Amino acid sequence: MLHKLRTSTFFVAGLLIGLSMAIGHSVFALKENEKAIPFEDLQAFTDVFSRIKSDYVEDVDDKKLLEDAIRGMLSGLDPHSSYLDNEEFSELRIGTTGQFGGLGIEVGMENGFVKVISPIDDTPASRAGIKASDLIIRLDDKPVKGLTLSEAVKLMRGKPDTDIKLTIVRDGEPKPLIFNITREIIRVKSVKKRILEPGYGYVRITNFQSRTATDLLKSISDLQEEEGLQGLVLDLRNNPGGVLNGAVGVSDAFLEDGLIVYTEGRIDDSSLKYTATPGDILNGAPLVILVNGGSASASEIVAGAMQDHNRAIIMGYKTFGKGSVQTIQEMRNGSAVKLTTARYYTPNGRSIQAEGIKPDIVLRDIEVSENDQSKTVSEKDLSGHLSNPVNGEDGALQDDASEESSEDDVEKLSETDYQLFEALNLLKGLTIASKIQQSNG
Repeated sequence: MLHKLRTSTFFVAGLLIGLSMAIGHSVFALKENEKAIPFEDLQAFTDVFSRIKSDYVEDVDDKKLLEDAIRGMLSGLDPHSSYLDNEEFSELRIGTTGQFGGLGIEVGMENGFVKVISPIDDTPASRAGIKASDLIIRLDDKPVKGLTLSEAVKLMRGKPDTDIKLTIVRDGEPKPLIFNITREIIRVKSVKKRILEPGYGYVRITNFQSRTATDLLKSISDLQEEEGLQGLVLDLRNNPGGVLNGAVGVSDAFLEDGLIVYTEGRIDDSSLKYTATPGDILNGAPLVILVNGGSASASEIVAGAMQDHNRAIIMGYKTFGKGSVQTIQEMRNGSAVKLTTARYYTPNGRSIQAEGIKPDIVLRDIEVSENDQSKTVSEKDLSGHLSNPVNGEDGALQDDASEESSEDDVEKLSETDYQLFEALNLLKGLTIASKIQQSNG
């Protein structure tokens, strides 16, 4: 015991020296801040570390203690900053390519439980009936409370054709719901297309990947060759976001010039501007964009840019409100830190953080009651979320997510997907107005 305590003391002393040296370098790099280094707090950290090593009921690995400390440090910043070990970092890189094994849901952590942000289209989760705002409380027989988000995601992912039982609490249901879901290889096709009726196309983006903009351009070109488009509905409902460059590319597809989005942070590398290049894939034809409470992050970048440039009519209801940028920074040991490094702003300088995008035409899902809509999770509901630097206080979001209809029959849209039905009607009106304007021009 004495030997272990001495070893721990030497380790902690070395750790403190290392931290002091690292902080010393940081002082020179951050002279502008001129903030005192919290040596007493660092001493408290090493004291706690030493106490755990000497007095805890079981022996704990040094690496685990330090990793847990790092995870806690990052999770305390905001809901989107986190530590990724080697395996988690590898899974993240796989996920951005659009193929991985699992259930197909975008999730977040709230008060120790897993919240469903959005099920991904055509995946086991969406087919089983998982909905946005569902609260996952058990995975098989393991309680979610106490798990990190990464640990919960790891449990949900697994080999294809294996089963997992999800216990879910859903607003309006008197008791927890049980879902037995079979895992699959999730190949997320981020862009889907179809003709609503002659001259009017429909494109849905389920999430933003590195190839999303390229796939969007091809899909619209295919629709134009098939029918010749007079107008387009772009569906971003229940799209939780993804790669920033994907959102920039999608916005660029419809804009001739001008600012798309800009970011601002504390360091120079986090302050960036993204502008459009010449060329509008629709040649100025009317565009209607559908959004809802499940539209987040990259979806809000697109909606905000189109709204500020008056390039599209935004229809639906208020978006999620995630207006922060996360940077993945690889560490020397192969792990990574996902760190919130900036806020992003629309071309007119609006911050979406905890505010969301308010549609030009507010159109709620008639199948969702007002009572249910008021209970939907949004960015402002997440513990530790960043404040909105433009508007100050967080805006109230009282929205819910709706499901996309799988019906192709336009005559049934009013029953199966009321929002899309109204978007198509608006698109027809915009087309008529455009033709009248051109004839009078």
